[in-house]
Amino acid sequence: MELELKVNNRNAIVKEIKREGNLLTVAVDDVIYEVDIVKVRSEEFSLLHEGRSFSVEVVEDEKPKNYHVNTLYFKFEVEVIDNESRYRQNRMQGGAVQSDNTIKSPMPGKVVKVFVKPGDHVEAGQPLIVLSAMKMESEFKAGSRGIVREVPVKEGDTVDNNQLLVVIDEETEA
Repeated sequence: MELELKVNNRNAIVKEIKREGNLLTVAVDDVIYEVDIVKVRSEEFSLLHEGRSFSVEVVEDEKPKNYHVNTLYFKFEVEVIDNESRYRQNRMQGGAVQSDNTIKSPMPGKVVKVFVKPGDHVEAGQPLIVLSAMKMESEFKAGSRGIVREVPVKEGDTVDNNQLLVVIDEETEA
């Protein structure tokens, strides 16, 4: 199993290599750790690593897949980064993976509706495409005024994570 975790402001890739009872071998950004871990109470764990003992409290945040991790001396904010959380974050921000002139799918899904075609003039905020993912439909809008250069998908297409949906060339004032 592999997870991407955001710990405070740093992203880390955590891979479970082996688990035998309480003994866990993990790689954190390719550095191997062997720990003996026991759940003491609902939110408290005891870890033994290289002969040192650590008490760790893991408290769920109000936001899904977010946790407060406390040790005796340190506190960490931890977020599980996966396709679902990327999608949820993009929905809260009101858009797809987007730069000034491109819109990409935030996760795998299906194109429900395409409102534009190459050559169309669009205004900032104008709906461009509707994507269905995780039983929810999301409407993606133009971030700025421009001319649609490319729409490499059509209604009914299945798209992958980070797949290009729409490219817009910004209009310059004459």
